[in-house]
Amino acid sequence: MFIEQMPRWVRWFYPHVWWRKDAHQKTLYVTFDDGPTPQTTPWILDQLDLLGIKATFFCIGSNAEKHPELLQEIKNRGHAIGLHGYNHVRGLYKNTDIYLADIERGAQFIDTKLFRPPHGRITPKQANILAKKYTVVLWDVITRDYDASLKPEQVERIALKYTRNGSIIVFHDSLKAQKNMQYAFPRAVKQWLSEGYTFATLNDPTTKVASKREQNKFICYAERKQLHEMRSIE
Repeated sequence: MFIEQMPRWVRWFYPHVWWRKDAHQKTLYVTFDDGPTPQTTPWILDQLDLLGIKATFFCIGSNAEKHPELLQEIKNRGHAIGLHGYNHVRGLYKNTDIYLADIERGAQFIDTKLFRPPHGRITPKQANILAKKYTVVLWDVITRDYDASLKPEQVERIALKYTRNGSIIVFHDSLKAQKNMQYAFPRAVKQWLSEGYTFATLNDPTTKVASKREQNKFICYAERKQLHEMRSIE
């Protein structure tokens, strides 16, 4: 559970980071990390068109450098772009100057004000520095689609189990996650649509960020039980 949804005490260390958007709006924010990837990005874009929703792609600079046409296609389809570094460096284990230099290198290929730390590994100091230039985004729910030990059905259950109003949800635009993502992502979205959720990009000016209290709120037992009863997945 600590993997799928970060606990409150972790969120408190990062007051300038987005974990969740407005808890009073029945809106979800689907995001894809690690692309653009020729084997998966076109499929994701086609699925988003079929589902009629928009998403946010946190792209790696080295991938954007190799596949600028895919980066442009994401924009052409009406989705938002975020930066995910150049070499997918974990800030928690890197000298801050080296880490920031990697991000600036990525920014040469990805023009955006949104940034997601690779692996979610970033120090509070690094987050505070980056918040002066970027909107730093982590997540409310990570689906673990990258985890080869999980079956696709388990990834879908994780996505449905923890998602709530305002959730920022992570899938991955990568070969590693391809099998699980391609199964879980469209099925989860169809379920959310049936429950009346709408979808938006993270740069949508009409949506609000959750209050500090709601940002730090760990999904409680009563909330989770209500979602389970509604979705009948357990």
